[in-house]
Amino acid sequence: MGRLRNRASSDRISFNADVFMSCARNDLVSMLQRTPNDPSIAERVSALEQSTPADLSRDSALLEGVWDLRWSSSSQPWLRQAPWLENLQVLDPAQKRGCNLLRLRGPFGAIGAISVEADLEVINEKRVEVKFRKGGWLGPSLPGIGQLKLLRQVEQSFPAWLDITFLDEQLRICRGNAGTTFALLRHESITKGELLE
Repeated sequence: MGRLRNRASSDRISFNADVFMSCARNDLVSMLQRTPNDPSIAERVSALEQSTPADLSRDSALLEGVWDLRWSSSSQPWLRQAPWLENLQVLDPAQKRGCNLLRLRGPFGAIGAISVEADLEVINEKRVEVKFRKGGWLGPSLPGIGQLKLLRQVEQSFPAWLDITFLDEQLRICRGNAGTTFALLRHESITKGELLE
């Protein structure tokens, strides 16, 4: 009888912890959508990373798609969320490739973008190795000509990686090799095929 009571109590505690973390995750997603510069995001990100760590040996397929950077711990202006700037990351781990794309939001985004293409390799349960290949400017598509591009090879002199610390269908939290933490939301209205050749 005592064992049954202890097990029931343990199950209740586990259920309550799961409900609490689900609420914390939903609150973070809502905040990233509505108020991505809220000062409490860093603490919320850290709590979620610790409570529900990612496991790429099980969930690597969730990496695939277009992700919108909504928050970062960096002070670099291109890694900070701004209402006029769209900072996208496209991941295609099955084809071992990806890209970062920085452009203006809205109709002016068609004028051009800064792009960096990379080779990707999932190397363990949390780390994705990144080897940058080429980068530069992507311009508009012109009739009869196609998309204007000014890209050149990137000489990467240092190893780069992303440690995926939280991952589900909508939210990805990761830490880069320079120590920056990123929180990204899946971009449902853009497909990876639109941004990756």
